[in-house]
Amino acid sequence: MKMILSLLSAAMAITLALPAQAQFAKPEDAVKYRKASYTVMATHFGRLGAMASGRAPYDAKLAAENAEVVATLAKLPWAAFGEGTDKGETRAKPEIWKESAKFKEASDKMQAEITKLNTAAKAGNLDALKTAFAPAAASCKACHDSFRKD
Repeated sequence: MKMILSLLSAAMAITLALPAQAQFAKPEDAVKYRKASYTVMATHFGRLGAMASGRAPYDAKLAAENAEVVATLAKLPWAAFGEGTDKGETRAKPEIWKESAKFKEASDKMQAEITKLNTAAKAGNLDALKTAFAPAAASCKACHDSFRKD
């Protein structure tokens, strides 16, 4: 059993080490992937926001489940911003590729705030969720303001 787990871990590490471009056959596939990632993430993030703002009843179990999904999805879209993905049906601004360090910094900040939100949601406390939700939402908005066409 340990041998199987070791082999699976090694295979996963090799797969994750492949260049991002190798994950998508065409740039359009990457755009679809990142849009889908953001759509599902927004749905689950919205559920947390509804609880944090009182628009939906607080449910600790649902909050933890939704936060876990958001934390997982927050890691996905970044590999889909490769070469050629600035064209087609995308709301991504050219600044993503022109200011890649700033974009990376914004994505790292968002992921860090989502991690805090996930931890707060797992605590099972509405006040903790409210406290962590605002900075997470602000980090999403900051990236949208700088890097997304509206």
